[in-house]
Amino acid sequence: MESSSAATVSAGPGPGPAPVDLLRRLRARGAGDPVTHVERVPARAGVPAPWPSWAPEELRAAFAGRGVTAPWQHQADAATLAYEGQHVIVATGTASGKSLAYQLPALATLLADPRATVLYLAPTKALAADQLRAVAALELEGVRPACYDGDTPRAEREWIRRHSRFVLTNPDMLHHGILPGHAQWSGFLRRLAYVVIDECHTYRGVFGSHVAHVLRRLRRQCARFGATPVFVLASATSGDPATAAGRLTGLPVTAVTEDASPRGGVTFALWEPPLLPPDSGSSSPVPPQATGEHDDLHQVRRSALRETADLLADTVAEGVRTLAFVRSRKGAEVVAANARRALDDAVPGLGDRVAAYRGGYLREERRELERALLHGDLLGLASTNALELGVDLVGLDAVLICGYPGTRASLWQQAGRAGRSGQEALAVLVARDDPLDTYLVHHPEAIFGAPVEATVLDPANPYVLAPQLACAAVEAPLTPADLVLFGDGAKEAVDQLVAAGALRQRPTGWYWRHRERPEVDLRGEGGAPVCVVESSTGRLLGTVDGGSSHFLLHSGAVYLHQGVSYVVDDLDLADGCALVHAEEPDWSTHARDVTDVSVVSVRSYVDAGPVGMFLGEVDVTSQVVSYQRRRIATGEVIDTRPLDLPTRELRTVAVWFTLSPQSLTLAGVQPADVPGALHAAEHAAIGLLPLMATCDRWDIGGLSTAVHPDTEAPTVFVYDGHPGGAGFAERAYGTASAWLRATRDAIAECGCETGCPSCVQSPKCGNGNNPLSKPDAIRVLDVVLANLPE
Repeated sequence: MESSSAATVSAGPGPGPAPVDLLRRLRARGAGDPVTHVERVPARAGVPAPWPSWAPEELRAAFAGRGVTAPWQHQADAATLAYEGQHVIVATGTASGKSLAYQLPALATLLADPRATVLYLAPTKALAADQLRAVAALELEGVRPACYDGDTPRAEREWIRRHSRFVLTNPDMLHHGILPGHAQWSGFLRRLAYVVIDECHTYRGVFGSHVAHVLRRLRRQCARFGATPVFVLASATSGDPATAAGRLTGLPVTAVTEDASPRGGVTFALWEPPLLPPDSGSSSPVPPQATGEHDDLHQVRRSALRETADLLADTVAEGVRTLAFVRSRKGAEVVAANARRALDDAVPGLGDRVAAYRGGYLREERRELERALLHGDLLGLASTNALELGVDLVGLDAVLICGYPGTRASLWQQAGRAGRSGQEALAVLVARDDPLDTYLVHHPEAIFGAPVEATVLDPANPYVLAPQLACAAVEAPLTPADLVLFGDGAKEAVDQLVAAGALRQRPTGWYWRHRERPEVDLRGEGGAPVCVVESSTGRLLGTVDGGSSHFLLHSGAVYLHQGVSYVVDDLDLADGCALVHAEEPDWSTHARDVTDVSVVSVRSYVDAGPVGMFLGEVDVTSQVVSYQRRRIATGEVIDTRPLDLPTRELRTVAVWFTLSPQSLTLAGVQPADVPGALHAAEHAAIGLLPLMATCDRWDIGGLSTAVHPDTEAPTVFVYDGHPGGAGFAERAYGTASAWLRATRDAIAECGCETGCPSCVQSPKCGNGNNPLSKPDAIRVLDVVLANLPE
């Protein structure tokens, strides 16, 4: 039995076939072998440690009652550092028992000091609910753990503020509820001994930068009440975790990274869906256009979503408990629906053992799915990364990963969900028809031989810092000492807030001038979520973040929820509501947008003769202007319909390179082919950037042009898709040679002739992937690499 965590729960009885046998059966079900590489991750024995001398007998007995007879060495090391007052991050693999590393010192302190309190922060409600179950199951007298989030009934909130000593919440509730109501929380904050930050590697980009300042606001309020809590962070394996944790908290943090927990062996397969016959077009029953997977001109490979759905059905039919991670909400719905359909065709009723799980569901739906998975009522689940960090599961025999999740950290986090109490497990990465996925399945050393990325965040981002300082000023007037706490750029941001009339300077500090609080979106999702409401019944189906609403909920859009198809009647952005009706059309919808980029300033540049590489601020203007309707069965475009949606403006950070027209001519790129060459290079560069930075291609955007008015030269831009930037463009600039070399190799090694989704076609191109020139893109990148210094 695995004793790495008191939160471990088994998902159903009975072992399935051995991973090697299962993989052999899956490989044999079609023509040709889709597996490009199989990596054997060997089993590892655990290294136990004695209970720390300071751990009270009552707590040891409680853990023993949950099957934890002794900690692993890394758990004991991290717990002791925290108990001695050091800020610590434990960065080890999935299911390595990180929860014990913070539960042990926190609960020992609560038992020793009847007035002490603990605050636990998780990025998802599911994870906080799971940790609540784990702590409550220890049945320790006087701890009184409780979740305090948006789902908490108002009648319970006052009791939690007054009586709970172990409060579990998320950064959003800390930002919107606890810190603004610090006076009501004064008793809790005054006695705060520990702040636990779970899955802290998820706090990256703009979201991570916001959370960094929310934590500084928390430290500020604690200091006002005389408290200096110890911060204990838990992370998946990541590059330089101590530095990332220090940037997140603003404190010196010690890292514990040596994983001493036992691990079952994992058979990890890289799976490339087969090429479709040339005359098949988009004949797959679920073409990529129906799923939002990619908007290519023609389908070259079988859809990764369709392939994952079939694999999920096959593993469930074998009695194998399987979790399929799918990148998009719509994709998770489609995978689950198709797996259910295939299973019901084979054995009527077996499809009921498969479901979808994603954000945007109502609370009751989420809790029921979690319960069904925990109790084994479900054998298969198609989930977004909501479960990458959610319920602490063991008992899963296999994990299917539909498309590279963006970072090696997430890949190993998802793969680590497979494994039954140290037994053998199977993980399969199913490649999408995408430059990065194709590159990875043919370069396994980029996955299995490369270190995990460092977490990228930028607390000095002025678009994050200024709003957070405004929130802090509402909570208490800012002082010069506070500016030191908030770090680089704080004084400049305060001066801007004063000039804008938001703050007023007095001898005792800077005061907030308005009656209402500033509206700050921590997750950078483009505003408040939009509610999806069935017009005939008024039933709330779910929500979509504001940033995606123009693409997913425009009038006429097809919206999927739990396998049911709806068509949007009306999108009211002012009220944040989309009215829909149930319909099963034989077409899918695809929004198209136009984008323009203008250079604001240059931070840094490299003059490499005919090539220039730049980093700086840009203004991005974009607008969703139309959508296409396409036949589901064939992918045929039925029509293009105009949309009247507002323009969106974004000031962000970009990396861009320029080339002289003469260098392109010498390289054999004719003037008429320059737009297609740059466009193809831009698409591939965006697709490969996640190799270098902890981003997803949906976090970034791009633009290419044969002559840009600001550079007066052929130019390719790649920009962060968040206000003020998220650190990704800086990472691209710093690793430009390696990034563009991988981009060039991915295009050159692709077996297609003229360009396909595996190399230069983009899933989010507003121009319908036209024009594109694959051979000329290679020539463009050859010119850049020949001149750019390593």
